Amino acid sequence: MTTNGQRSLAERLTGIDEIDCITPDLNGVPRGKVMTAEGFLEGRRLQMARGVLLQCIMGGYPPARFYGSDDGDLALVADPGQIHRLPWSDEPRALAICDANELSGESSGLSTRGQLKAVIARYVALGLAPVVATELEFFVFAANSDPTQPFQPPVGLDGRREDGHSAFSISSNNGLRPFFSEVYRCMEALGLPRDTFMHEMGVSQFEINLLHGDPLLLADQTLLFKHLLKEVALKHGMSVVCMAKPLAKTPGSSMHIHQSVVQIDSGRNVFSDANGQPTPTFYHFIGGQQACMADFTALFAPNVNSYQRLCHPYASPNNACWSEDNRAAGLRIPASAPVARRVENRLPGADTNPYLAIAASLAAGLYGIEQQLQPAAAIQGEFEVPEHLSLPCTLHAALERLKRSTLARELFGVEFIEGYIASKTLELTSFFDEITPWERRVLAAQA
Repeated sequence: MTTNGQRSLAERLTGIDEIDCITPDLNGVPRGKVMTAEGFLEGRRLQMARGVLLQCIMGGYPPARFYGSDDGDLALVADPGQIHRLPWSDEPRALAICDANELSGESSGLSTRGQLKAVIARYVALGLAPVVATELEFFVFAANSDPTQPFQPPVGLDGRREDGHSAFSISSNNGLRPFFSEVYRCMEALGLPRDTFMHEMGVSQFEINLLHGDPLLLADQTLLFKHLLKEVALKHGMSVVCMAKPLAKTPGSSMHIHQSVVQIDSGRNVFSDANGQPTPTFYHFIGGQQACMADFTALFAPNVNSYQRLCHPYASPNNACWSEDNRAAGLRIPASAPVARRVENRLPGADTNPYLAIAASLAAGLYGIEQQLQPAAAIQGEFEVPEHLSLPCTLHAALERLKRSTLARELFGVEFIEGYIASKTLELTSFFDEITPWERRVLAAQA
């Protein structure tokens, strides 16, 4: 006999034959299997090889010792609150975000969704609940069938391509209104509330702010939003790119994380006291962020291209400084009422895994609270980054720092950190196996 909840789910999936059962891999890419709706509703166990969670961005895998020499199975267990009909699909289809659990039932140490849930649980054990919001930037380009050629913006209604003078414009000249209308419709169908939307500084670059809430929910929403962006763009003959830096001499794309912490019983923001002043907990949280950012840079900036964004520091700060409302600081305290006092981590790019970036940022803040760490002095205006607050500036340097980090292993587990390093090292090696056009153009005649 089915329960009301099961009947409700069956009704929601009426007419659907297949369900995409996905879980985020190391890079935040949805991986999984397609299951029949019949099998899904019957609760059949869906299994997937453990190694898939460490799949490189190019498609390969590190040695099997990093995910179990037998490469045994994990169980994909759907989150009941994250089962959706896909509003952009021409055929009735559904998607379920799943946890990746060991067959014995516990969360896999390789699962970034599981890592985030574990960090949240540590807050809950202290009677606290973290609250986050994400700001995701992305580019909308014309279809690009030749990866050796630069991306180009779509042709606008005037027959021209945008030239980079449209920041904060609300004009429809770019011809993207039909695309964004479908994006908004799909967001509503998926239950993705949006706050603000704008044209960003880059050529055909946009930003959307998702409403603040539970960190796991926001990570799920960010994953779904990136997925729907790409799918809807394909329908409109375009390409959405969430690289950190897809265009030269153009601002990159970030995924800033806004963070606050509330008491579970009262809902009070523990960053502000009864008089509206910053609390010791607020400063401890910042101290933890500063103490961990260098160790965790490879988690926030996971790709070679991530550091292309960070090498031009304005609005993409590669530092662990903190400041009141200064966008040159890696940790910015936005102007707000005391009830909304929060810490904005500006290091992550749009290419980051939202589960991992949020988990790492919240884990850093909690570490500071538990250890009662004090931050360095706040900075304002133009400033030089002190050496002890500078961060790795290449993927190689970031991975070397992560290798030496005992703290990262304590907070995320040896299996996860070593598997992450192994996978990212393969990606870095693959990058160095290619010679870029710059090298051929500049060095061939001179070297």
